[in-house]
This record gives sequence, C-alpha cells and structure tokens, in this order.
Amino acid sequence: MKPFILFGSSMMIIVILISAVAFINKKNEIPEKHIEVVLRDIGHQLLLSAKDSSSRVLPVKKLNENTYQVSFQNDVGFISDTLINIVQRTFQKNALANDYIVNLRNCEQKETVLAFEINGKTGDLTPCRGRKLELGCYVIEIDLLKETKFNFLWLLLLIIPLGFAGFYMKDTFQKKEARESIFDTTDYIQVGNFQFYTADNVLKNEHKTITLSEKETKALEIFAQNINQVVEREKLMKEIWEDEGTIVISRNVDVLVSKLRKKLSDDNSFKFINVHGKGYKFIIE
Repeated sequence: MKPFILFGSSMMIIVILISAVAFINKKNEIPEKHIEVVLRDIGHQLLLSAKDSSSRVLPVKKLNENTYQVSFQNDVGFISDTLINIVQRTFQKNALANDYIVNLRNCEQKETVLAFEINGKTGDLTPCRGRKLELGCYVIEIDLLKETKFNFLWLLLLIIPLGFAGFYMKDTFQKKEARESIFDTTDYIQVGNFQFYTADNVLKNEHKTITLSEKETKALEIFAQNINQVVEREKLMKEIWEDEGTIVISRNVDVLVSKLRKKLSDDNSFKFINVHGKGYKFIIE
C-alpha cells in the first residue's frame, strides 16, 4: 500500500508544480501589443527630439521571437546619446526588459551605424555616445535578451523515481546508520566529555559526533596522551608524517592543529596553546 500512496502523492505534487510554473510563466509574459506600444513611443520621442512632430512612426515589425524593428516615414537626424537615453528611460518606466541590444541601421546599405547593449550581468556597452547622425533613413532594431531559466520540468520528472528509490532504500540507510553509530564502548580514550574512538576517527558524546581525518586522529591521540604538556613540533611531524615516509615542514603541523581547533571550537573546555619555538600544549579545563 505504501508504494501506491507514495506514487499518488508524487503525481499530485508534480501536477501542482507544473501548473504553478505554467501560471507564473503566463503571468510574466509581456503582451505583444504592449511591446509594440512601448517601441512606438520610443520612435515618437526620437522624432520629437529631432523637432519633427508631423512624421509618422511606421508599424513595428517583429523580426524574430525577441527582435523588433522601428522605422520612420521620413528621414530623421539626431545625436546618439538621445537614442540611448530615450530607450533606457522608456524601458525602465514600462518594465519592458532589463537586458537588451539596440542596433541602428541605415535603410539602403543595411549597415550598423551605431549599437549599444544594456546588460545587468555582463555590464553596459555604450560605445557610440556623442555622435551626431545626419539626416537620413534609419531603422532601429531592438533585441530583448531573455533571461536563461532552469527548466524545472526535468527536475520534476525525477521526483517519482527518486521517491521510489528513497522508499526502498530507507531501511538500508537506517540499518547502515545504526551500524555506524555503534562503537566498541571499551575501546576509546576519554577526552573531556567526549569518547575518542581512534579506530573509527570519531569523537562522540550523547549530544554530538565529530568525524576526524586520519591525521587529525593521530594528532589528537598524541595530545590526549600528553594533556597539559608541551608536545614538540618535531614529535608531531615524526609520528604523523615522517614515520610513514613523508617529509613535511612545521607549517603542516600548524595547519593540522588549526583544523582540530575548528572542529573542537564548540567546546570551550578544549584549548590548544601555541608554545613559541617549541610546539603546542593541549589543555582541557
């Protein structure tokens, strides 16, 4: 019965999430008519800046999914900064797009006369500021850059197999966890209020378990055998590394002790005191 309940619950979650994603995407979609009105307004403002109140802005053309073209009835001339400022101001006012590329092309050669990009991720590029464009036939192409979004549908498709896998693996993990939590209660070193299981690289008490690396275990074992005594760096270097054929410098000892400090930092009774020129003293208060 439990697998069927899990399957039904997973399917219900998938349906709800897919519906929510579809609703959000539909809600965030900008109507084409709104885009057209905003782009025509840009053309209108550009004509007014050129002191032309009689020419028309021709119908906005959609060149592809994200690119639109604005053109004019008559020739127009303006300063490049005017176009940049009008587009930025209008887009911000109407929340049309945060990232976009604008290309101004001449009508005959179809060559780019000026271009600029507003992009919050890579930075704005406005290389054509300060240029005066003589009276001529121009078209404005505006490419609205779409945000790259993670496709949650692929993630949702993993819910069912992961749910079944989790169900069938539950007992296995629980048994494994139970096995790992069992230590030989007679084979440990008492360090403060912790039992130090050197064979398992673990410090454990009733509230917390701290896992150590092999070298951290070796170092703590040496300190635990010499509590409140100075342990020389040379001793640590020899017993932790050199006895295994690895040559190290005293800096390795400092790094290792620093790691132990960090792992034991929650217990204020443990202190590693640096004894200048000699080594370290491990104190348990």
